[in-house]
Order: sequence, then structure tokens, then C-alpha cells
Amino acid sequence: MSLRLYDTGTRTIRTFEPLEEGRVGMYVCGATPQAAPHIGHLRSGVIYDVLLRWLRRSGYEVTFARNVTDIDDKILAVAQDDGVPWFAVAEGNQRVFTSGYDLLGCLPPTIEPRATGHVPEMIVLMRRLIERGHAYASDGDVYFDVRSWAEEYGSLSNQRLENMRSQGEPPEARKRDPLDFALWKGAKPGEPTWETPWGDGRPGWHLECSAMATKYLGATFDIHGGGVDLIFPHHENEIAQSRAAGDGFARYWLHNGLLTVDGEKMSKSVGNVVLLPDLLGKARPAEVRYYLAAAHYRSLMDYTDAALGEAVSAYQRIEGFATRAAEIVGAGTEAAELPEAFTAAMNDDLGVPQALAVVHEAVREGNNALASGDHDAVRERLASVRAMTGALGLDPLSEQWSRAGEDDLRPVVDALVAVALEQRQAARGRKDYAAADAIRDGLAEAGILVEDTPHGPRWELKRG
Repeated sequence: MSLRLYDTGTRTIRTFEPLEEGRVGMYVCGATPQAAPHIGHLRSGVIYDVLLRWLRRSGYEVTFARNVTDIDDKILAVAQDDGVPWFAVAEGNQRVFTSGYDLLGCLPPTIEPRATGHVPEMIVLMRRLIERGHAYASDGDVYFDVRSWAEEYGSLSNQRLENMRSQGEPPEARKRDPLDFALWKGAKPGEPTWETPWGDGRPGWHLECSAMATKYLGATFDIHGGGVDLIFPHHENEIAQSRAAGDGFARYWLHNGLLTVDGEKMSKSVGNVVLLPDLLGKARPAEVRYYLAAAHYRSLMDYTDAALGEAVSAYQRIEGFATRAAEIVGAGTEAAELPEAFTAAMNDDLGVPQALAVVHEAVREGNNALASGDHDAVRERLASVRAMTGALGLDPLSEQWSRAGEDDLRPVVDALVAVALEQRQAARGRKDYAAADAIRDGLAEAGILVEDTPHGPRWELKRG
């Protein structure tokens, strides 16, 4: 079964056929870093990382571009309120975004272009649009003439032009039509500016992505992704300005669902914005990644502490099997062949929930094999589990997530716990069960859980 993806542009699930065989160009709208990333930003980062990994696992060479909108009205407002330079706001918060992506195991993009570094490309695009009669300059601003593209405008968001309202970009007096949107914003006191043939100013939000996407992926490329909140007006405007200029632009449009908190939209005024540090107080990074990846990417996701707790337990079941199995048969490799059911689920519009069901079935079978002492079956199930979780960026034995890689003190802790367990075994050998229980209880108080197995005692750090 070939990869099939839901394309917002056609509102159908389409077989994915790249423009060039064996190669994929993918652009995802990245951060506008006026503040630290919240859980919704992180969900988007994990979702498109899963897509990136699956495309590469499927044999494609992927060029992945994820932009940074480092100049924006919101960034300027924060800078003014805080009394700091606008670029310090953008740079500082972008570093937090990058750190968050890294912490959750997201692979870095091939290129992460910034809007302020691509003004020359924006000038070229505006000139092309003006020459074709699809844009006009007005008192230092430059606007896209929506009615010049009326037959196609609204196709992505499935809207009719006569039902649309003004895009709300003041000053309205400079527009020929309220529906027109800004490509370039004329200079204002105290704001950063760049020089153009139509006057100094700064980029409009929509123009940036078209200029950056086509610079790195070509006039026509395969996949454009982002949240459903970007379908209109942002992505609609990207399509209009790009195709009006003569570019084919994106061939498949993917949009991930939004995230609410206890049934409400996240809002500073409500006080329910969930940041990464909030999550890390309740779960480890791998568990947070599992939680954000587990729901289907197009679904609306409602965050609750209970839902996060369920994801933590589910990931720990996978981790527990992998750890126990590796102690008996060795870690093996995550390069094993993927089960057909897992591949079919992932090829069906990135069906991660169904794919994880296949993982958990393999874990159940692996645990049964551990209980029966069938080491060949254990080895086979471990290889399968590592292959599947590796494809999702969740392999518990990978360098990213293995406990041995988390703490340089692990060898010291190993040695100290080994001494305590020897003393406990000795106490049990002389039938001094009170002393043995006291050692076990002392370890538990220190956050070390001991499990007695047919192969001897094993321990792990208490989680959560």
C-alpha cells in the first residue's frame, strides 16, 4: 500500500506521488517567536517530525524547510512592552523553540530560513505580482489584489469571495478593496525597515512563506504543512500570491488539528496556557512525545492531566518490555523489517493510533514470551518493537531516550544499588526477610524500584 495523505486542497485522501521520484520537498510554517512555545506548537513539531521520519523510512530523500517569522506585529508589541530590541525577543524565544523540539526528539529541518534574511526574494516576488497586475503599491504599502485572482481565491478554505470579510489589515483607506491583503507594510516610527522600490518598510506575514518556500524547494514542491488555524487567511494568501506570480507552489496541503486544554482554547487571559516545563513536571520528554504523537494528526486534541498520565503509562509499558528483553537477549537493532499492519496504518494518512496498537500487541506477545522463557520469541518481538517505535522517534533503547544516556551518574548509581541488592539477597538467603524488606523499602524511598524476576532482581528509577 502506497502512502496516502489527506489533502486540504482537494478535501480528499490522495495517493502521495512526489514531483521527483525518490525526493520530497516539504515546507512547514514554523514559529512566530513572540513568546515561548506552548503545547500546541510542540504538537505540531512532533507531528511533522513523524511525517519526516516516515517519508525517510519509506525511502525518500527529504528536503525539509521550516521557517521562522522573526518580524511580526506581535514581536514588535512584546519588544515595546518589555523595553528590549525586537530581534532580542525573536532570537531568545526561537532558541526556546529549538530547545523544545530537540528535547522532544524532533529531527532538525534541512533549512530553517528566517523572514528577515529573505527580503530580496520578497522584493522579486512583489515585482512579479505588480507586473502581472495582481498587486499594487499604495503610500508605501504593497497589497495583493484579491479580485484579480477571484476565480481561484478561496479554494483551499472552501469559501466564496462574496461571503468573505475584510482581512482586517489597517489602514483600510490604502486598499482598493477591503479583501486585499498586505504584501509589504510601509515604515512606521520606531519599527525596523528594509529598502524596496516602493518605499522602506517591513514584510507582510503571508509574503514571507511564499518567498522562502520557493527559494529552497523550487517554484513547485510536494508538501506544505501547518495548523488548521492557518488555512485562512495565511495559506489561502500564500497560494494566491504564489500562483498569481506564476509558481505552481505546493501540491499537497496537510493541516494538523488544534489543541485545547480541558475543553477550552488556550488563552493567557484564561490562564490555561500549557508550556513545556509544565509537562516536564509530570512526564519525561519521551513520554511527552508519545502523548503528542499518539492522537491522529488531524484530530482536535484536548489536553488533560489524566490523558497525559494514560500516555505515560502506555509508553512505560513499551519501555518496560524493551528494557527487560534487552537484559536477557541483548538490545539488538531497530533496523528490523516493519510489520505489515504497522506499515499499512502509517501509509493510511499517518494512522499513528492504529500503528501504536500494533506496537502494544507486539509488547503483549513479548511479555508472554518473557514469562514463558521463549528467548527466540523475545528477540523477535523486541526487534519488531524497536523498528516500529524507531519509525515514530520513540524507541526506548535509542540513544535519545535510553536511561543510560540521561545521566552521567548512572554507573555510580548502578554500583551502589548492586551493593544494596547483594545485601538484600544475602538477607533473604539467611531468611532475614525483615532486613530484606527494609533494604527494599529504603531503596523505594530513594526513588529506586526493585522487581524480583526469574532471572534475579532488577531495578529502575521511579518515574513521574
